[in-house]
Amino acid sequence: MSRYSKVIAGVGVVAGALGVSALNLSFDVSEVPEVSQNVLAPQFSYQCVESDIALPLDRDGQLSVSVWNIYKQQRESWRDALEQFSQRSELVLLQEASLTAGLKAYLDETQWKVRMANAFKFLNTPAGVMNLSTVNARTTCAYLAMEPWLRLPKSALLSEFNLSNGQTLVVVNLHGVNFALGLEEYKAQFRALKKVLDSHIGPIILAGDFNTWRQARLDVVNAFAQSLGLVDVTLRRDQRVKILGKPLDHLYYRGLELVDAQAPQTNASDHNPIIADFRLQ
Repeated sequence: MSRYSKVIAGVGVVAGALGVSALNLSFDVSEVPEVSQNVLAPQFSYQCVESDIALPLDRDGQLSVSVWNIYKQQRESWRDALEQFSQRSELVLLQEASLTAGLKAYLDETQWKVRMANAFKFLNTPAGVMNLSTVNARTTCAYLAMEPWLRLPKSALLSEFNLSNGQTLVVVNLHGVNFALGLEEYKAQFRALKKVLDSHIGPIILAGDFNTWRQARLDVVNAFAQSLGLVDVTLRRDQRVKILGKPLDHLYYRGLELVDAQAPQTNASDHNPIIADFRLQ
């Protein structure tokens, strides 16, 4: 059994809905998740796994979080960049992670605890959002939402971590639906998560590539964040990638004290990361 924990999506539907014969041979798309004890995957559906041992995520009340769309590791310098961005982090939230041989080798050579929401497989390689953490999450749930045009899913992870002050931190790592004419499918992603987050008393981190390339999408995210009392991080150095003047990547939080946050530039992906340091209240 692999060192890192997985929940693998069942190969229920080959992407015939794409209507492109060449892609039909390459994409496997999951509708219903399968859960196994060792990378997570589940319209909008979810599955969860639990850990028997879950130590506090913070270190003496300090918590560093990195958020990055890793662009399926398509650029050669991805590993060097990931090691640089995550060297002080207790938690790394990746979007567009592709479980290639190179990424597997990196994970096997490090001490990260890994959870992945496998949105789909391309050439038999799972792709989706991935959490790297220094300790196991108490519970992690994987969600899928279907792209209405491409018929390929976007994924999310919702994890609960213990903190040293006795609180529970809920972390959402989300890759937002991108290709949709209206906002209904986009809103549905957040509605499904809100049902869980509404009942949580304590700190929350909501982060990822939200694909907020127009104001209406940003309004949806801001309204969602405000309904939960989440605050957008203030970036000392903001070099996030923007489309039509709108940043795609975000980190919102509540119940934590922000010490510092920045978005440095990199050529290792088509997105720049967000790195934030927090202190427990």
